[in-house]
Amino acid sequence: MATRDLGDAVVAVVGGAGGLGAPIGALLRARGAHVVLAGPHRERLEQSALTPDGLVVELDVRDPRAGDVLVAAVSARYGRLDGVVDAAGVVAFGTLADTPDEVIEELFLTNVMGPLWLAKRVTPLLAESRGFLVLISAVLAEQPLAGMAAYGASKAALSSASRSLARELRRQGIAVTDARPPHTETGLASRAIAGSPPRLPVGLDPGLVAERIIRAIEAGELELSSDQFEMPEEPDDVPGPGPSGSGPGARG
Repeated sequence: MATRDLGDAVVAVVGGAGGLGAPIGALLRARGAHVVLAGPHRERLEQSALTPDGLVVELDVRDPRAGDVLVAAVSARYGRLDGVVDAAGVVAFGTLADTPDEVIEELFLTNVMGPLWLAKRVTPLLAESRGFLVLISAVLAEQPLAGMAAYGASKAALSSASRSLARELRRQGIAVTDARPPHTETGLASRAIAGSPPRLPVGLDPGLVAERIIRAIEAGELELSSDQFEMPEEPDDVPGPGPSGSGPGARG
């Protein structure tokens, strides 16, 4: 399996101010990468930037042109792009019958269509650098739960797309990783766009999840199933694996 040195790599983290995107950015910086933080809230991105001159790019993943904005900004600063990690996402709770149509649309715009539009736009630069793309879905792509049909379907769709892209882009030298972490303590559940979360087990530490994703990038792993992340020990009375995978909150 090929290994990747992240030193001096130019890596964009979409959702870079969020609960998972921020630690991913910090770990990339610690590996020596030039980290570009992207998302919809410039002030939050600037607060998360690791150096005063760090590049932040304001964009909304729900806009098909977001990838064009990112490519233009990164090309102007660095002239290349070696990797992209999409850590943006939203979550909703409740039965399908109780979920408003606009919430279903928002889930798929942010969790599926946005990442696909982004991947389409960054592919040419990643092909030039023989770079990598990481799309972060969730454990629900593997373990569907009642009361989360729309959210789980959006994450399953993203996971399926990731695995297809891994095959599709392989000849261009782009490594595409499908990461499906278990419930992680990013605060995503408390920022649901609809509904209230059920009682959840203790989730993983975002720093540990971020470190596992970085190691997968370095090792060239193309798939990280939920059981490849370390789980904390749980009391006997705490239910199941939890409904939510990862995510930095509403579009990071």
